[in-house]
Amino acid sequence: MVNPKYSMGTCSICKKISATDNDHLHCVEKRRIELENLQLKDTITEKLDLGKDPNNMGKEIKALLGHMAREKESKSE
Repeated sequence: MVNPKYSMGTCSICKKISATDNDHLHCVEKRRIELENLQLKDTITEKLDLGKDPNNMGKEIKALLGHMAREKESKSE
């Protein structure tokens, strides 16, 4: 007999069986990251308006460019 306190469900993100009635935590986190990436892609042109003032970049863009430069340097070594 199944304990009525616990109910099996289906994750609405990956459509697999979930031990709880909620979505899997890793699926929720993965979806949140995907949405943030989409939002960044949509707003990056607004944040990266170098035509006005190249020294006035947002801190997110500076961090992104710094990360990309470090990644490129490590691949070239």
